[in-house]
Amino acid sequence: MPRRKRILFLVNSMYAGGAERVASLLSSYWARLGHEVILMPTYSGRGDCVYPLDGRVRLDYLADHVEPGRSLVPVRLRRLWALRRAIRDYSPDVVLAFLTPVNVIAVLASRGLGKRVVLAEHTHPPARRLGIPLALLRRMTYHHAETVVMLTESGRRWLQSCCPRARGKVIPNPVAMPLPIGQPSVAPASILAANRRVLIAVGRLSPEKNLSLLIDAFAKLAGRFSDWDLVLLGEGPEHAALERRSDAHGLKGRVYFPGRAGNVADWFRRADLFALSSDFEGFPNSLLEAMAHGLPAVSRDCKTGPREIIRHGVDGLLVEMNAGSAELARTLAILMSDSDKRIAMGRAATDVRERFGLARIAALWDGVLGLNT
Repeated sequence: MPRRKRILFLVNSMYAGGAERVASLLSSYWARLGHEVILMPTYSGRGDCVYPLDGRVRLDYLADHVEPGRSLVPVRLRRLWALRRAIRDYSPDVVLAFLTPVNVIAVLASRGLGKRVVLAEHTHPPARRLGIPLALLRRMTYHHAETVVMLTESGRRWLQSCCPRARGKVIPNPVAMPLPIGQPSVAPASILAANRRVLIAVGRLSPEKNLSLLIDAFAKLAGRFSDWDLVLLGEGPEHAALERRSDAHGLKGRVYFPGRAGNVADWFRRADLFALSSDFEGFPNSLLEAMAHGLPAVSRDCKTGPREIIRHGVDGLLVEMNAGSAELARTLAILMSDSDKRIAMGRAATDVRERFGLARIAALWDGVLGLNT
């Protein structure tokens, strides 16, 4: 029998985001198997944990270990020293870090302590610009980790070119069914009439999601498909601008912004079709989760992510990245107009439960982290 391991799991925060959702799934999974998991958000403040965790996961904020202010030592150095003390005191079998800034500090804080360090990127790095200092630190530190986990083969090839001495491994994001339930709970019936068809997008309302393109596409379809509404489930800095854009198209009462909801599964069950209009993705959790609930998907063909998940013509449709709102609208209309095709593709979409199921993906992580020994 493999012995019980101690895992120090470092994340930026647990407030929101795809990497944080994956961290909650994996840490809870390992805790249920009997491993000791310390989940440590490294953000300078404590923040909230919006994702449910198994009660055996220890949530320990790095902010609680940092010596208070009124020091001549910069706060970033105090955080680095605090993390180094935590690594020394916890003495984990492995340190696991998610996201570039956390990855860099994990390597720096663990140097000379003799601890295994595994890093993970959760976007397609070339698509997200870093400041010059952080980009240089990434290049200087990643090869000191035992393994750097990338979401896709394209990401692994990027790692080879950016950090040639780093050792890369591909592990996609998992999907877990049933989805964890969090707060706040927003009932679809409180917003949508029972007789309406629903096109849904789920995620942060931020520029890289390019939801303005989706609104423009839906505006071209609203007259023809008068029984359909668009739901943009999530919150973010683009909320007000997206509402203004929707209103400018005359779509008041046809496009809904429920905000962030902890009962996402209820919204997937209420919807008829899922859309993803992002400029770039890593390995989108929202797409996995929608398909796991039997929703066919229409997505822009980002360099990574959707093309690894959607089987074009089988469980969804991909739209060329350089296509405009007219082409996105045309592709959406293919499924909005054909309920039989939606149902057939939706049934095929549930294969993601097996293809990217939590147990299957966690087994890949177990091998990287040495949890099987």
